[in-house]
Amino acid sequence: MGRLKNFFQIGKGKSKKDYLLALDIGTEFIKALIFKVDTSLFKDEEEKKGLVVGVGRQRQLPNQMQAGAVADIDGVALTCQKAIEQASQMARLKPTKAVLGVAGEFIKGLTTNFAYQRNSPEEEIDLAELKNIIQKIQWKAFDQLRSQLAWETGQPEIEIRLVNALVNELSIDGYQVTNPLGFQGKEIFLSIFNVYAPMVQLRALESIAAKLNLELLSIVAEPYALAKASSFEPKVGGLFIDVGGGTTDIALIRQGRVEGIKSLALAGQAFTKRLSQTLGLGSTEAEAIKIKHAQRQLSHNVQRKIKEILERDIKIWSKGVELILEEFSQAEFFPPLILLCGGGSLLPGIKNILSRESIQGEWLDKFPFSQKPKVRFIHSGQITNMVDQTGLLEGPESITPLALANLTLEIATSGEKTLPSILRRIVRMMR
Repeated sequence: MGRLKNFFQIGKGKSKKDYLLALDIGTEFIKALIFKVDTSLFKDEEEKKGLVVGVGRQRQLPNQMQAGAVADIDGVALTCQKAIEQASQMARLKPTKAVLGVAGEFIKGLTTNFAYQRNSPEEEIDLAELKNIIQKIQWKAFDQLRSQLAWETGQPEIEIRLVNALVNELSIDGYQVTNPLGFQGKEIFLSIFNVYAPMVQLRALESIAAKLNLELLSIVAEPYALAKASSFEPKVGGLFIDVGGGTTDIALIRQGRVEGIKSLALAGQAFTKRLSQTLGLGSTEAEAIKIKHAQRQLSHNVQRKIKEILERDIKIWSKGVELILEEFSQAEFFPPLILLCGGGSLLPGIKNILSRESIQGEWLDKFPFSQKPKVRFIHSGQITNMVDQTGLLEGPESITPLALANLTLEIATSGEKTLPSILRRIVRMMR
């Protein structure tokens, strides 16, 4: 593993500080995107967009990942190296700064609301008071998530760390503000969305970044990145369903607010395994058949046979999605839009079972949809801050790494606004 420290030095004539790496570490594939931060092609000089100039994709070996979590640090690091080399060959440069994406069964996100009653409403809100309020709400959220994970895992002392935080709403006496400093008032209301992950998983990712000699800007929950990148009817929102290799990640956005993210340990690999067992094929052959079925490249009779083999598993998958929706059902309503991405979402049965009239009828009775939901795929052009110059990022499987790159751009270029800067300091403190 020592050779990882000095691999692949190219692009000496370019300034590496203008280039960033987004590394999507999935259960089935590692995806690397190299992009340039550029303003020159856009009319607004303050507008920053990412120009994707390099793409790499490498399949994980068996047992390197388990349900979205790293199981073999050295093995995953080697696969990451290959994906980065592939992207770097295309970009003619290897960036030194990176954001790593993480997903999986124990990545948890929730929105915490907190109403703080001020003792002296006539006094102006200052930085010290604001910091104190945010610390209170963050510790409340931490205790709530830790209790939830302890119940789910049966481990009362599980270590978790705050990885992402986003202000959903901030108001003073019912009046919404973006920066509360200098305002007076009796009640400060804060709604913050937080994402937590197990420490063991985060330390594994930090170790991988060190082996690759990367400066780690952040570790990001991929469903959070997807939610942040959304430009899909923001006043309404949607249910974002990312069907990956090992897990299906679901994010709920309502009225422009991230309400929560949850994960289901059932996705593309389960369907491949079913085909392998039923048809007596190796996993590689079964995966190839699954992809051809998703792309409708098989004969009519074979398509029908594969559909019949996978039908039961897809029904089980849809019941798992229902269980996730039940956990979200405390929301006042669900937006009438279900947005799909991830390689597993290409299986015809996935969209069909979500779209089927009988299923939607049941969901309208069971869950608080505001109206009959529509099911759509997310397209790469909808990640509006990223411009793909490679022409390789077309399908639903490219959406998550594009969203991760979009958030990488934001992390690397965002200004020091008061509230986000305080949030970042508190996130670091809670680590």
